[in-house]
Amino acid sequence: MPWRVRPDSLEVRVRVTPRSGRDAIDGIETLSDGRPVLKVRVRAVPEDGAANEGVRRVLAKALRVPASAVSLEAGATARLKTFVISGEGEALAAALATVTGRDP
Repeated sequence: MPWRVRPDSLEVRVRVTPRSGRDAIDGIETLSDGRPVLKVRVRAVPEDGAANEGVRRVLAKALRVPASAVSLEAGATARLKTFVISGEGEALAAALATVTGRDP
């Protein structure tokens, strides 16, 4: 899975597609090196952190947490990013599994 449960949060590896026609989670993709990532599309352009903010809001909305609970940990200028969502990790993982259609 593209996420890892931490004691007080959930770490999520994301592949971002900026300048998309919609803001949405598109499921899970396996990269050429075998790593799974969560595919997220955002309408925002990749300038001045707008796409990062778009991803933050998409994740917050999908998991029904405040946007302030979602933070970018790595990959600010890359397509592959790591976000951390504060909260009960197991519950967040189960919610993300439901959103992506995977078993928790």
